[in-house]
Amino acid sequence: MIIAVDGMGGDHAPDAAVEGVRQALEAFPDIRIRLYGDSGRIEPMIGTHERLELIHCTEKIEGDDEPVRAVRRKKDSSLVRMSQAVRDGEADAGVSAGNTGALMAAGLFVVGRLDGVDRPALAPTLPTLDGNGFVMLDMGANADAKPQHLAQYAVMGSIYAEQVRGIQNPRVGLLNIGTEENKGNELTKEAHALIADAPVNFIGNVEARDLLNGIADVVVTDGFTGNMVLKTIEGTAQGLMSMIKDAFMSSAKGKIAGLLVKDGLKDLKKKMDYTEYGGAGLFGLKAPLIKAHGSSNANAIMNAIRQARTMAGHGVTARIGETIGRMGEHE
Repeated sequence: MIIAVDGMGGDHAPDAAVEGVRQALEAFPDIRIRLYGDSGRIEPMIGTHERLELIHCTEKIEGDDEPVRAVRRKKDSSLVRMSQAVRDGEADAGVSAGNTGALMAAGLFVVGRLDGVDRPALAPTLPTLDGNGFVMLDMGANADAKPQHLAQYAVMGSIYAEQVRGIQNPRVGLLNIGTEENKGNELTKEAHALIADAPVNFIGNVEARDLLNGIADVVVTDGFTGNMVLKTIEGTAQGLMSMIKDAFMSSAKGKIAGLLVKDGLKDLKKKMDYTEYGGAGLFGLKAPLIKAHGSSNANAIMNAIRQARTMAGHGVTARIGETIGRMGEHE
């Protein structure tokens, strides 16, 4: 299996990408990696490896570049070249920690949508208190959505949770302001009816306050709402960890208490660490693309590669295409 990696994307590129690739090659002897980027910077860091191919790129898409324009104009950028490799079958899946909008544009215009999929969705796995996590989509690929889009998200998320995360008959919930079937706006009311008829284990509406308690294995919403939920969870987790640290460091007694609970706090931090779950899958494309967090460290890149490997190995893209196709036949 061949995984294409954007070596120049992300806040800590190329260092994090290179180290993540190194770790992945050690962890997964059944993969080869095509690493795209500035060979002058990358080659001295990683050297040679029998399962690694370094492809030199002269351009890089920056975080503040306009996504569509950058994809169309920077043809020799690491992100575009990586996406082209996936499109052309030179790689089975792709990974990037770069500009989110640019990766989504490359997914649409370079890799392409699956037949029958109206809109791709960005789907990260978020932490829960029990450590199992849940898949949530859409988290920002599309700000607006129609009811049929949410029904497709439910199917894509369910297949991913079963095939990649190993959850049998995953519970699918629709994010809403109440659990009653008649709650919500027109979008959620209509989506509720469509998801109830979809080939998924639909448990009905779920509320945002229950997400971290593991109320569902897959949570569906529109991209505008999903992106706000994602950033709220991230900000709250970071804020709480900072407050806990300040509380322990504020006095001598606190420092002693901090030493006593140090291991427990490390476990808590790891449980709430997004890097343990890899990146966000861009579902609905003709081949798997994984968007790693912009601030990804080497561990996050390695886990994103693991995620891409699992998606490709389990034929998730083909399963999504087949199921969405059957749904279209029944409409």
